[in-house]
Amino acid sequence: MTPGAIGFESLNAALKAAGEETRLRMVALLAEAELTVTELIDILRQSQPRISRHLRLLGEAGLVERNREGAWAFFRLAEHGAAADVARALVARLDADDPVIARDRERLAAVRAARAAAAQAYFAEHAAEWDRIRRLHVTDAAVEAAVAAELADRPFRSLLDLGTGTGRMLELLGPSIERGVGIDLSHEMLALARARLDRAGLRHCSVRQGDIYDLNLPRDSFDVVIVHQVLHFLDDGARAIREAARVLRPQGRLLVIDFAPHDLEFLREDHAHRRLGFAAEAVTQWMEQAGLEPMSHRLLVPEPGSDGKIAVSLWLGRDPRILLAGAHREVA
Repeated sequence: MTPGAIGFESLNAALKAAGEETRLRMVALLAEAELTVTELIDILRQSQPRISRHLRLLGEAGLVERNREGAWAFFRLAEHGAAADVARALVARLDADDPVIARDRERLAAVRAARAAAAQAYFAEHAAEWDRIRRLHVTDAAVEAAVAAELADRPFRSLLDLGTGTGRMLELLGPSIERGVGIDLSHEMLALARARLDRAGLRHCSVRQGDIYDLNLPRDSFDVVIVHQVLHFLDDGARAIREAARVLRPQGRLLVIDFAPHDLEFLREDHAHRRLGFAAEAVTQWMEQAGLEPMSHRLLVPEPGSDGKIAVSLWLGRDPRILLAGAHREVA
């Protein structure tokens, strides 16, 4: 079969699935944002059974994918496969100024505004706690500049952010990539991340709930994986590094950012930090054990006279496998 081609039965199923008014509206909406059944009900003004049935048909045809997050499920336009190409082609042909599409987008804007308000309320409730921790270490601006510098030697197309939190790494690096995925266990953090990505207009980036030790992602999926300020919460950092390495493509890079060793015991007692930082050789050894080639370690120390007491380390590792010509493709 010609690369990118779709069999007759599959194409027929995709066109049948999209060839209905409500389902075509859904395809257009899910190309704009990741949405729940409840949000689609609010936008399309139809009953839950009807919305669920339409989503099931779109999913069976490969046009839409579903990500479970506890009791919730989030839907978005499929990212891979011939049916996904069909979906994107249909969306590209739709007139954005068509009254039906424009009305749906207005209602989508209201849904996004509600998300942003909920996220802001949660942030406001916890802002003092987060700000207190931020003041203890190197500034976010310095860390983010270092992250960008570590990855600046060559471009990359896909990014996985493990323990994405508020989605800041996706926001920072998203404009220069084709696809970004953030994974986190916390519903509250994922809500903040979705609001951030909506605000930044990064439709090619998404977040989902997942287990850092057991990612529901295939091997060789991403050019870059970031683990930013996550390891100190874990009881098995080596296992997390192994799982991150598994989803790297040949020559893919793993960037770990975390605290250097410190003695602020209250972070363990009050904020669930299991580890009080990491020696440079600890994470380097975990990378080696995961089959990666350590490339660099960089230490950022707090500015003199600041409130900072904790230095931040950045470790960069690389998958040593040779990337064969023509082998670079999206698989996740």
